[in-house]
Amino acid sequence: MSLQEISFYIVAACIAVCSILAVTSGKILRAVTNLLFVLFGTAMFYILLGYTFLGAVQLIVYAGGIVILYVFSILLTRSDKDMKYRQRRAKWLSILLASAVGAALVLFLILTNDFAGSLIPQGFEYPVHEIGKSLIGTDKYQFVLPFEITGVLLLACMIGAILIARKEK
Repeated sequence: MSLQEISFYIVAACIAVCSILAVTSGKILRAVTNLLFVLFGTAMFYILLGYTFLGAVQLIVYAGGIVILYVFSILLTRSDKDMKYRQRRAKWLSILLASAVGAALVLFLILTNDFAGSLIPQGFEYPVHEIGKSLIGTDKYQFVLPFEITGVLLLACMIGAILIARKEK
């Protein structure tokens, strides 16, 4: 096994553990912290594949911006209470059933398709200039409209959080 494979398995195990902890944590700030570690691990996958620009964007946009929005929303609404709720047995059974079906589907797709890892060029990155043109361009397959809509959506979320958190006098 190469060092890259060992690094992949270590990062994958950390992502799996932190994602389970993010979903099952009783405190909301701990859940967001575990989500942050999952997003860091995703950035590490990009960096291991040689896509350093995408790894940096993952760190800046998701691990930086989105988690900060979550933390500010949590702190503004003062929802630092315990989130432990009693789960019924039927809910646990449905969770296990859905997980088993999902795992079976993933195994089926992996075993029936020939995923050729050698077809992916390792270490090849598109120039940042081309990526910027694709994000902000107005031609076909360019993303200026979704980029602007996302900005307006995030602004609306922040205004909503401020209105919710503001005390009535």
